[in-house]
Amino acid sequence: MNIEQARFNMIEQQIRTWEVLDQSVLSLLAVVKREDFVPAAYRSMAFMDLEVPLKDGGSRGRVMLQPKVEARLLQELAPAKHEKVLEIGAGSGYMAALLAHKAQRVLSLEIDEELARFAAENLKRAGVMNAEVRLADGSKAVPAEGPFDAIVASGSVATVPQHLLNQLKVGGRFCGIVGEEPIMRAVIVTRTGEREFRTVEIFDTLAPRLLGFEEPPKFRF
Repeated sequence: MNIEQARFNMIEQQIRTWEVLDQSVLSLLAVVKREDFVPAAYRSMAFMDLEVPLKDGGSRGRVMLQPKVEARLLQELAPAKHEKVLEIGAGSGYMAALLAHKAQRVLSLEIDEELARFAAENLKRAGVMNAEVRLADGSKAVPAEGPFDAIVASGSVATVPQHLLNQLKVGGRFCGIVGEEPIMRAVIVTRTGEREFRTVEIFDTLAPRLLGFEEPPKFRF
């Protein structure tokens, strides 16, 4: 496989056509080597328009999201060089690496010990020094480093957890995929005041549920 041709095709045929037009994001995708964050057994899938399994079974937060979804979330979150970002679900460390190139500091929480170690090793090998992976349950943990300028969930949640929104600075934003199959939507939630938040739906998609985030109770007669 011609790696650089596959990377070019991913960017031009999958990502750009999915309304990812920010040149800084497109250029970053050419720089951060996605294949270096994929488990060896699945490296041939690095540039495919698919979720890449990170562990056997490959669901419930144990996947890399489709490249176009990762890129679109990054574009919509739009982290800046002076900002501190919290990621829920480190996975392979790839999204943390992308965020780290655009933000001042990234803290990525991962509930799975094996994946936390995998992500940390990948980031170290890639020379990313301003991203930290921490073994923690993002559905419960409230990092002492908050509040944050931006928070991203690298997987889906049924509803946006209030404890995460409370970790935002005023003017900060949360980006994630919200809902239940068959309908989920990526949203941006901006904290506009001490108790005020504005939600904007940005695109429809599907993503595995993040580990630790409870499902809503099912209606029963």
